[in-house]
Amino acid sequence: MPQIEILWPVVALVALTFFVLTFIPLRRFAAVRRGEVKSDDFALGESARVPAKVALANRNYMNLLELPVLFYVAAILLFVTATVDQLAVVLAWAYVAARALHSLVHITYNHVLQRLMLFAVSNLILIALWVLIGLRLWALRG
Repeated sequence: MPQIEILWPVVALVALTFFVLTFIPLRRFAAVRRGEVKSDDFALGESARVPAKVALANRNYMNLLELPVLFYVAAILLFVTATVDQLAVVLAWAYVAARALHSLVHITYNHVLQRLMLFAVSNLILIALWVLIGLRLWALRG
């Protein structure tokens, strides 16, 4: 399998992150136009007056910059150690799919239990990816 295949899920997750980022100003500007908040409510992030629907996009964006950092490191490690195979690529795409579904639930109807399940699934996939990396690095130690 070409090693570069591990980078496509990375590109997809970056695209998702930028996509979610677009919701932040759209929802903030709309809330200001509707008179729900003032622009000063965003001076230091988000005040308590910011409606949940407006705050969710920002929270989801922050989620996409937290734990996924470990995914990015994992993908790069697999790539530079030339240990990419079909299992690694499947796990990477599964992680991206779980994160995309998590974002979809989070920024739309925000069902907490569904969101939690998707978050947990994505974390289990990420753990599996890191176990795989650990085993591969152990095998490479010579």
